[in-house]
Amino acid sequence: MHTEHAIKLVKDTFQQQLSAALHLRRVTAPLFVEAGHGLNDDLTGVEKPVSFFVPALNRQCEIVHSLAKWKRVKLSRIHAEAGYGIYTDMNAIRTFETPDCLHSLYVDQWDWEKVLHREQRNSDYLHDTVRTIYRVLCNVEYVICERCPDIKPFLPEQIRFISAEELLQRYPCLSPKQREDAICREYGAVFIEGIGAPLSDGQPHDQRAADYDDWSLNGDILIWYPPLDRAVELSSMGIRVDADALAKQLRRTGHDDWKQLEYHQAVINDQLPLTIGGGIGQSRLCMTLLHKRHIGEVQVSEWSDEEYLRCQQQGITLLR
Repeated sequence: MHTEHAIKLVKDTFQQQLSAALHLRRVTAPLFVEAGHGLNDDLTGVEKPVSFFVPALNRQCEIVHSLAKWKRVKLSRIHAEAGYGIYTDMNAIRTFETPDCLHSLYVDQWDWEKVLHREQRNSDYLHDTVRTIYRVLCNVEYVICERCPDIKPFLPEQIRFISAEELLQRYPCLSPKQREDAICREYGAVFIEGIGAPLSDGQPHDQRAADYDDWSLNGDILIWYPPLDRAVELSSMGIRVDADALAKQLRRTGHDDWKQLEYHQAVINDQLPLTIGGGIGQSRLCMTLLHKRHIGEVQVSEWSDEEYLRCQQQGITLLR
């Protein structure tokens, strides 16, 4: 129950400070959307969403992967002005995940989105937003340490920036995940930018769907996490595609046929605002700020019998 109280403290404090820092208002979000409109997040483009048919509506629906594109439509509907945005609780089921200490079939995150002026579609604005989010992380860590004296702070004061290409040149013999570990071990907190496009070795640092982030203006916030002795990603975010970036990325990935979908037509015809947004893992954040060794210590999900046994042997209590 001490953990449950601490989880509530992390979530309440973080969303309050994030909304104030980025000028976001809370909105209600869907658990599922109608299939076939291009509104669901396609993640890397190969994961299959949980889907079901609704006889009363005579339509197929999908559990959301995230709300990357839905939020932009929402901002258009409420006529949000530049400089202001929204955040919401996103809950999802990703059956394709392999559950482990950092990954679960159940996904919970704060999805946020903010309207931009055209001249703010640049790396300086992206970096400023990353720094703002990181300051909120550090502030919440301070609150937790004040309320829970057994927990000691470990986040560095500043977050460092490096492009995926620079990271490749720095560690050419390592895999992308090994590069993340190496740079996070050195700096403590890093924003790796430019994710989705092929690098000089012909491979992207990580996969990104072609239709929400602009691959030249996006990235991941990662921290070095001592209890697991590895890098942990807390957030994926970026400035969203405009018509030009969308056309270029769809062409590069061979998805030109997506242009006919309702969402993509809205982007192409400038019917949606220019935005920046992302997702911040709620359970990942609770896990790291509370110094837990398994994501199942801060959320209720399903695990294999072997995982329950392994955790029991290591003195890890999974919530059930």
